[in-house]
Amino acid sequence: MVSKRAAALAALFLFGFLAPVAAQDVTLTSRDGGIELSGMLLGFDGEFYRLETEYGELTVDSSGVLCEGPACPNLQDYVAELSLSGSTTMGAVLMPALVEGFAQRAGYDAVREAVDDTRFRYLLTNTETGKLAARFHFRVTTTDEGFADLLANEADIVMALREIRPGERQRAREAGMGDMTGLHRSRVLALDAVVPVVAPGNPVRSISPLDLARVFSGQVTNWQDLGGVDAPISLHLPQAATGLSQAVADQVMQPVRLEITDNVVRHPLGTALSAAVADDPFAIGIASYAEVGNAVPLVLTGACGFALEAGRRTIKTEDYPLTAPMFLYLPARRLPQIAREFLAFTRSPTAQVVIRRAGFVDQSPEEVAIDMQGNRFANAISTAGPEVPLEELQRMVRTLDGMSRLTTSFRFEAGSIRLDAQSRSNVQQLARAMEVGTYDARRILFVGFSDGDGPSAANRNIALRRADAVRRAITEAAQTEDTKRVTLDVDAFGEALPMACDDSAWGRQANRRVEVWVR
Repeated sequence: MVSKRAAALAALFLFGFLAPVAAQDVTLTSRDGGIELSGMLLGFDGEFYRLETEYGELTVDSSGVLCEGPACPNLQDYVAELSLSGSTTMGAVLMPALVEGFAQRAGYDAVREAVDDTRFRYLLTNTETGKLAARFHFRVTTTDEGFADLLANEADIVMALREIRPGERQRAREAGMGDMTGLHRSRVLALDAVVPVVAPGNPVRSISPLDLARVFSGQVTNWQDLGGVDAPISLHLPQAATGLSQAVADQVMQPVRLEITDNVVRHPLGTALSAAVADDPFAIGIASYAEVGNAVPLVLTGACGFALEAGRRTIKTEDYPLTAPMFLYLPARRLPQIAREFLAFTRSPTAQVVIRRAGFVDQSPEEVAIDMQGNRFANAISTAGPEVPLEELQRMVRTLDGMSRLTTSFRFEAGSIRLDAQSRSNVQQLARAMEVGTYDARRILFVGFSDGDGPSAANRNIALRRADAVRRAITEAAQTEDTKRVTLDVDAFGEALPMACDDSAWGRQANRRVEVWVR
């Protein structure tokens, strides 16, 4: 009898996971009374129940069963629940702006209610019916806490300023949440960057990534060593568990195998960090690009004379090397319809405007004409040597003449042929643009570049293979695209157009890229 019930129940459920509700025991009975299932109600999305049962976790279509028990939802006046947890940087300004933008566009009134110091919620009410449609619950603390809430089944979506760690990914998989790095399990919502900042009165205006790491490791302690006054350096960083602080460790400290000194003032809020640095002429901090405030950003420099400044365009192209993508992580869980509509809205052109107005860098591709590439071409000429002959530079100029560079770029994980997280998101973005006809009757050229480590011919071949890998990834992602409507080509110029000095790991990483040019 038990096996028959289990077999019958298998016909009722679909794979997928739902928004969490207060877990209580319920009983689901088929309409004909022939099947009965008891278990702990884990969630309901308006269409499907999710239960923990003796058969494991099951998802059951509500249209085929009757629910009995105090936790059973009201099917007539269903209110969707969505829980988001994680980064304060994202939760303080960006996500509320997006929720309010979505509500205005979709016909809801959005009312924000404070719960405590780290929690708030939005009540979305249908403007036509006056009925409450959804509650969006936010817990804003750190990226670490966001993943912890997800693994504890206390959140549907993680707001993260870093990629998921291998241990978190493994635990999520073991909990039945799927591969959190897989397709549709994560997305880059907006872009930010790790930016060194000083007070307006500090004469220092630039710093090399190596010196930045040495400062925060405690090896450099006086401004005089950086071209400033004879005064001790005071250090400021975000709270250790935040995604931004972890990005500092990953991108600034780890490449030169240094660790952050204990002699650092930590701040729970980025705005507080920037304000503290701005008020102290002997302070240096590392802040979010969106939260620089009255502090002054430092330009990153190298021994070869290149300088990279954080700006909307350089962050979007990842030409500025210390980028910090802002992620939304979603488990293999079916969300309520209004939540799915909200997530779709976050990728719309309207949402990109909201993101820009909130002070972050949006994902909308921009075209940069070749005559705006003067500094980059000048750098290419100044660094050219025996490995990059004049003929190759001339070929590059001839090839790109009359084209524009997209701000959508592709980079690979260090020591890997796998695209990095932002680039994987860029694949989906460019594929969607092709599917809706944005580039119909145009030519898209994927151009590979490399660092200067090794023979130039080998570097060009590697860059060409990477460019072709990006083209294939986008072609596969654009499933409904008629490839005859757009021309997709590849080329490579190896080390001919460096973005940064090759004398450091971060510089070589910045130089290994695939650019997208269009005509």
